[in-house]
Parts: sequence; structure tokens; C-alpha cells
Amino acid sequence: MTDSIEIQPIKGPIDATIAVPGSKSITNRALLLAALAGGSSRLEHALFSDDTRYMAEALNNLGISVRGDEEAASYEVAGKGGEIPAAAADLFLGNAGTATRFMTAAVSLGHGEYRIDGVARMRQRPISDLLNALRQLGVDARSELGTGCPPVVIRANGLKGGKARLRGDASSQYLSALLIIAPLSRHGVEIEIAGPLVSRPYVDLTLRMMEQWSSHLKVKKVGTSLVEGEEISCRFEVPDAQAYHSMAYSIEPDASTASYFFAAAALVGGRVRVPDLGRGALQGDLKFVDVLERMGCEVERADDYTEVRGSGKLHGVDVDMNAISDTVMTLAAIAPFADSPTIIRNVGNIRLKETDRLHALAVELSRLGVEVEERADGLTILPAAALNACEIETYDDHRMAMSFAVTGLRAPGIVIRNPGCVAKTVPDYFTRFRALYR
Repeated sequence: MTDSIEIQPIKGPIDATIAVPGSKSITNRALLLAALAGGSSRLEHALFSDDTRYMAEALNNLGISVRGDEEAASYEVAGKGGEIPAAAADLFLGNAGTATRFMTAAVSLGHGEYRIDGVARMRQRPISDLLNALRQLGVDARSELGTGCPPVVIRANGLKGGKARLRGDASSQYLSALLIIAPLSRHGVEIEIAGPLVSRPYVDLTLRMMEQWSSHLKVKKVGTSLVEGEEISCRFEVPDAQAYHSMAYSIEPDASTASYFFAAAALVGGRVRVPDLGRGALQGDLKFVDVLERMGCEVERADDYTEVRGSGKLHGVDVDMNAISDTVMTLAAIAPFADSPTIIRNVGNIRLKETDRLHALAVELSRLGVEVEERADGLTILPAAALNACEIETYDDHRMAMSFAVTGLRAPGIVIRNPGCVAKTVPDYFTRFRALYR
């Protein structure tokens, strides 16, 4: 891909049906669940991107056969019934946060020594909370450099189990990683969540998928309590000696990716429909359309599609986006066109993503001439009469590129630098984006 792409504004309303690739969150969870199941599974409508390729390659390196067919958007996974065949492995996972957290937990089911590493940015992304929880469950887990970040080294002898306490305000991926392996422990697992749990819909997604992959899954969730003077927002009790079964599994379109196309209809006017992403979707990020509805759009929620219809006139909103934090950047990209300020709250955790997303948004919006207040846990974005033409720095963050491309549909002179960073989740994003111009 070229070093930069200039986005051309659209004249007139959009009328588009956009096919969105499979969910990254679901694809990576399904790859791991299939690997831990007994027998062969087929994943259909799967996402093929940098992150999912890292996940598939890591499983292959652990001795679990994963064969991908990109043209058919499918994977064949020969599950090992909870066993990790390799007694040693050095796994490189790039900047794939989900894959790194999930594989760190998964290798604790093995018997041997495993090292997990990534790119320079991944070596800055904390994982100490997950390592601490694994140690509480009897796993020898450490940060190799003593930084609390990758590379990590896991010396495993199967997952003993027991009780672990995990902070809830860092990343829901830590909890999801532990929940997926918990049914395969020797003595059961109890996980206490200290303080509020961020991105709760992703944990709900994990639990629903675990149920789909197990005939009689037992997970008991207990509500708020006070333990040793600390508030425990919830507790998960997972008995031992459970199993996942192989299956044919269809992956729904990625709701986070769909948010950019829905935002395009809101910003320019017209309609965008995303098929196969309906009211029964597993992903919490589909609730981004609720935010667009508050901004003045009409939303149609059907069983087999979601459609957003916009007029091009937007109202500012004050919204807690903790549950849908991957769509913060989508909202920020269209917020300057609203008729009143937009306030984004309770998303301090996104500072630890591919980049410090709150700071990156504040910097790039300011360069566009937008008045922005950056807070520890959010942003306030004021309306702008006009935006400056400028190149948008993407910080090697796929969501920066995809979000500000939407801004360029209405503001002339927007150039996206390093557009190839979208390969992390949607390699052909800009090809799909061009369908908006038809």
C-alpha cells in the first residue's frame, strides 16, 4: 500500500450495503476454543488479518494444526482436547493484544516452557495483572525483563487452579483469557474481580462463546461483595473436569469495523446497511448505533442486518463508552461536525492500546483545528465550523486510520498516513471503503 491516501469528500447522500469481514474478537476466541476442543472444527466467515494470522501461527507452533483458507474465509482446526502438544515454544505475536493475552493463559495448560513476545509497542503494553493471576493459580509466570510487559515466560505443568483476584479496571482480556482455560483446570478456578470491570460486553461475549463450545458448561457468576475490605464487583466460579467440543462455527461480521460505515451515513447522510449483523449479535460494539441514534440518526435493527440512516446533521452527546471503547475513535472522528460538544467518558483504559488513543485523538483533532479537552479518562470535543486540510498521523494504529478516513468524507484535504496499518484487522478496508462512493 502507498505511504498515504487522500480521502475524497462525498457529494450527496450515501446509499450502500457494505459486507464487513468477520469479527476479530470472535475469530480469535473461536480459534482458541477450537484448539482446546476435542476433534476437528471448521470456522466459517473468519477474519484473515495480521492479528488472526499471529493467533493461528502460534497455535500451529504449539503443535495444534490450524489450516486457513483465506479465499473461503475459513479455518480447519484439529483440537487436542485441552492438551498443548509442544513442550517448548517461542511465540511471536506482533502487536496483537488479544492473541498475546489469550496465548499467555493458554500455554499454562501445557507441560514445559513457553516464551511469548511481540513488537516494540507490545513490550510497552502491561500484562502483569494476568501474570499475577496465573501465579495465584499455580503457574510459574513472569515478565522476562521485569517490566510487567512482554516478553513473558511461562513454565507450566498443567493448570492446577484455585482462587485468583484480578483488577477489573485494566483489560477485560485478562479475565476472558482466564475464563476460557478455567474449565480445563485440575481443581477448578475461582476469579474475583476487584473494582469495576471494564469492557464488560467482551466478557459476556467470551462466556456466550464458551457455552456454544461446551455441551454442559458450568460457570457461576456471583454479584458484588466485600472481601478483606476490598469491593469485589463480581466473582466467577468454574468447576474442573469440563470440556469443549468440536463444531462447525460461523463468525459474525465485525461490529467495530461496521461502526465506521455506520458513522459515514451519519456524517454525510443517506443509508448504510451491514448484512448478517442483526439484533441477536454477540458483540457489544453494535451498541454504537445507539449513540448514533442519540445524535439524530434512524436505526433499523433486523434479525439479519442493521441499517443506519442519517441526514448529515448531528447533535453532540455526553456518553460513557467504557462498554464500547473500541468505537471511541469512530465517535471522535465525526464529533467536530455536531452542533454541540461531544463528551466521551470512562475510557482511560484505551491509553494502553496500540497507541495512547486518547492522546493521539486529541493531537490529531487539534491539528485539524478542532478544540479538544483531553482528560485522564476521556475527551471533550467542540464543534468546528471548518477543518484544516492536513495529514493524519496514524501511530501504527489501525483504528486511527479507519476512523479519520470517515472524517475525510466531509472535510477536504484529509490524508491518511501509513494506511497499511489497517492490515492489523481489515487488510482491504480501503477497498471496502470505496463502496461508499457508488
